Amino acid sequence: MTGLTFLIPIALLMGGAGLLAFFWAMRSGQYEDMDGAAHRILIDEDTDRDGDGEGEAKS
Repeated sequence: MTGLTFLIPIALLMGGAGLLAFFWAMRSGQYEDMDGAAHRILIDEDTDRDGDGEGEAKS
């Protein structure tokens, strides 16, 4: 029974920390573009990322 006096507050604190992390993620815009990352990984871009005017060689 004494174990529950320690475990219940620890569980409540961990749940509160998870809830705060979720609200922080919501406010910082982590969930604004849910499909964008999934679509960007499928697009094969041949762009110049280093700015030297030459495109990257594809293998």
